[in-house]
Amino acid sequence: MRLVDIGANLTHESFRADFDAVLERARAHGVERLVVTGASAGGSRAARELARAHPGLLYATAGVHPHHAHEYDDATDALLRELAAAPEVKAVGETGLDYYRNYSPHAAQIAAFERQLAIAVDSGKPLFLHQRDAHADFLACLDPVRDRIGRVVVHCFTGEREELTAYLDRGWYIGITGWICDERRGLHLRELVKHIPADRLMIETDAPYLLPRDLHPKPSHRRNEPMYLAHICTAVAAARGEDVAETAARTTANAVAFFGLG
Repeated sequence: MRLVDIGANLTHESFRADFDAVLERARAHGVERLVVTGASAGGSRAARELARAHPGLLYATAGVHPHHAHEYDDATDALLRELAAAPEVKAVGETGLDYYRNYSPHAAQIAAFERQLAIAVDSGKPLFLHQRDAHADFLACLDPVRDRIGRVVVHCFTGEREELTAYLDRGWYIGITGWICDERRGLHLRELVKHIPADRLMIETDAPYLLPRDLHPKPSHRRNEPMYLAHICTAVAAARGEDVAETAARTTANAVAFFGLG
């Protein structure tokens, strides 16, 4: 099985002590390429540096997550524009709206999101997006620039059928995480994932978050890591009624094409 993890927060401090071992375990479990998520100004810079240090294995995104939207200023915008021009940076984001946590005011989230959409328009890079409990405003920001942006993935999709339909109708891609393995919150995804066209489905761990709940045995540290992408791929394949090899091949091909991994 050859896999691409389209969203791993490898700049997180929990990976500092055993970073090389994390990468080795990922490769041993079939993860041949990983996209390191940039979710803040500093985190995006660090993601680019990791990608530069591990060419052909790690790639990066550059963006400011809605949780950090209140920190977005002209210097942040200039940095993201610089990073978006780097060949190691394959998408603008993680950006979007999150009205579930509300760590930043809604107005600040929208302003930061719209500025990053402008970066995507100007750079031609794909968009790596986050949306939680903000569907209407999310579309209201995106629809005016739909004809000027390129490829879009709504990562870590956990929403309902209406949201999925809206995104698929717009030609966007969907990223599925270990949320689908959660018997408390993810059961609906096992039905919805059947409706994602095979050519617009991708998978991700969102490590170190969202450790699959049905892992046995569970790691004592409770940290998710890219090696568990194979477990997520198996869960997605089961929900779709596919052979796991087919799901792996499809999602990998989609990720390679979407991010331009060659």
